[in-house]
Amino acid sequence: MPHIVVGNTQYGSAKSAAANISYDYDYPNRLDLKPGSELHERLVSLILDRAYASHRVMSKRYDSWNKIDETMTAYKWVDEDEEDVQDEDERKPTSIVFPYSYAMLETLTTYCFMALTSDPIFKYEGVTGNDTYGAMAMELLINHHVHKTKVALNLHTLIRDAMSYGIGIVTPDWEIRKGRRRISTPGSVYGTNDQILHEEQYINVVEDAVLFEGNKLTNISPYRFLPDPQVSATDIQRAEFVGWTAVTNLMEALQDETYGEQTRFNVRYLKHSSLGYEFSGENHARDRKTGVRPEFDSYVTNSYEDIHMYVTLIPEDWGIGESDIPEKWLFTLSNGEVITRASKIDFDHGQYPIAIATPDFDGYGILPISRMEVINGLQHIMDWMFNSHIANVRKSINDMLVVDPWLVNYDDVANPKAGKLIRLRRPAWGKGVQNAVQQLAVQDVTQQHIGDIGVIINAMDRVSAVDDSMAGQLRQGGPERLTKAEFQGTRGSAVSRLERIARIIGMQAIQDIGYFFASHAQQLMTEETMLRVTGDYEEKLKQFKGESEETGSVSVSPATIAVDYDIQVKDGTVPGGNFDESWMSLYKMVLENPETAQGIDSLKMFKFIARSLGAKNMSDFERSGEPQQGVIAGDERIREEVKKGNLRRA
Repeated sequence: MPHIVVGNTQYGSAKSAAANISYDYDYPNRLDLKPGSELHERLVSLILDRAYASHRVMSKRYDSWNKIDETMTAYKWVDEDEEDVQDEDERKPTSIVFPYSYAMLETLTTYCFMALTSDPIFKYEGVTGNDTYGAMAMELLINHHVHKTKVALNLHTLIRDAMSYGIGIVTPDWEIRKGRRRISTPGSVYGTNDQILHEEQYINVVEDAVLFEGNKLTNISPYRFLPDPQVSATDIQRAEFVGWTAVTNLMEALQDETYGEQTRFNVRYLKHSSLGYEFSGENHARDRKTGVRPEFDSYVTNSYEDIHMYVTLIPEDWGIGESDIPEKWLFTLSNGEVITRASKIDFDHGQYPIAIATPDFDGYGILPISRMEVINGLQHIMDWMFNSHIANVRKSINDMLVVDPWLVNYDDVANPKAGKLIRLRRPAWGKGVQNAVQQLAVQDVTQQHIGDIGVIINAMDRVSAVDDSMAGQLRQGGPERLTKAEFQGTRGSAVSRLERIARIIGMQAIQDIGYFFASHAQQLMTEETMLRVTGDYEEKLKQFKGESEETGSVSVSPATIAVDYDIQVKDGTVPGGNFDESWMSLYKMVLENPETAQGIDSLKMFKFIARSLGAKNMSDFERSGEPQQGVIAGDERIREEVKKGNLRRA
């Protein structure tokens, strides 16, 4: 694929600039990574070879994905004939995309999002009894990170990409936000001659501080994903390499090089490079629909493209070390010619920090067919039927007349305005108006198309598992009214299919993200964090600290979360979305049967039912102080207590 440059071409090559200008960089492992050096150019070639090999495979799916994007956005090009119609009267309808696939995507995304992002998103359990408190602290800490960096929004994009394109990709990052913090500290206020005016006055002190450190997610567009095409999407950790491209700007890279925690270098050489994009040739429908392309005005912003690539390699073979044992490295190739990062990744988990969701996978392919692609053919048939009917109606409502220009004034007939007056020509005066103008018979051959669209919609519902009940609609038509049993049966069947999708995404992506988040927190966390404890967490904390100790907050340090843990995978159900009312009957039976009430904790059962219906913090409703215990007594016991004065009749 040719190098496509977008931007101001007054700059030259960073490699040629390096021959005349030398910036003082300390390269990792004392490697010669100056642009133009033999090692630098060799690494550039190795990275680009892998990027192009992956891109050749991935680009075969772009046309299909473009069709999905046009369908999802109800976007359709207007041809010349329809442009003429709009120019004549903008109120006349033209071709559209019938937005049924969009409605189905919304339903699928909504269900999975609600099933997978119920608070807390990531749940941890200690492996042993000694790990229980640390696992709870880990869950509180990760939940704090999730809210701070708005991880749920990234998960929404992940789910939507997985449904639209068949694959959704994210990469976890460890973010450190630095800034200034104002604190109040006791001090003295001095007057003239250093005379103390007031003792122990609280004054504001500004200090540099780490405002936040924690996990965050970054979405990777499927259009920009560069995986190893030899392995399955569900087994990406076995890949020899995995990468992606990202558009950034020169100022952001310079700030990262100067102040960032990661090892960036050579960024200043990009000032002498022809800024542009390596993979900017694809005109994606997702960009066309909004009129936004990844193009830029170089006089406004110096944008370029980074290729981020994790590679499993033997350092001796690549010339970057003496080891002959495979290692994982991270490279960043900027603008297709300058390496700005080359470092061995030292994560404790030893994996590529990449999480992928492919809910419609077959277990083998790198790019499975998405649910939206499966029904895209039916969507196009429905679009054609609807638009052909609109075109026929638009044609039919116009007068189709046959006129004899010898008998009538043609200009009067051609006048499009209503209430027209058509004048007969002189030869037709006094002979009547018959046979001067005749309306052609109009036959609507598309009148059955709207009914046929209903058949197509039913087929799409069957394929996608999104029926009327899941979309919030009741069954229409039929002589019988909709019964409760019918509604619950059909909804339950549809929900079970959606639960499978949500659970697969949970096992594929959510579980991996939860593992990465916890491992990164254990390895990279440096600051002690004070977290507020509310709801059910407060009740659990009392089991470790005791009822008498303060449990409104907990301090989490790196030592606190240094435990062994397991990650709980969500079962794919929406809290309260598919609750079985049989539990209500069972709960009533427990309360009414004294023997059952003695053997079953009715309070715990009530909390389970409440949580199943969507309640999050049942502890908010508990009474303060000692709970009152109920006693089951017979009639004889009650009469005795009444005589003693312990009970009285109402």
